[in-house]
Amino acid sequence: MPVNLSIKNTPDAIVERLRDRAARHHRSLQGELLAILEEAVTGPERRTPLDVLVQVRKLNLPRGVDSTAIVRTDRDRR
Repeated sequence: MPVNLSIKNTPDAIVERLRDRAARHHRSLQGELLAILEEAVTGPERRTPLDVLVQVRKLNLPRGVDSTAIVRTDRDRR
């Protein structure tokens, strides 16, 4: 049977950070807290390098300058 838990006197700054984290994960505050508790008792998820690469690509971060161009520019200065 599920149990209700309560954390009293939580500082506003912590609550705000938890709300921000929940929003980043597209969860409610309660959903985020439950996810944090589940991870705390089960341990971190094992990720392969491919898993990490897939997650990074999902972020759609801007790609940097091609390193070949940087090396060529540096060599041309000599």
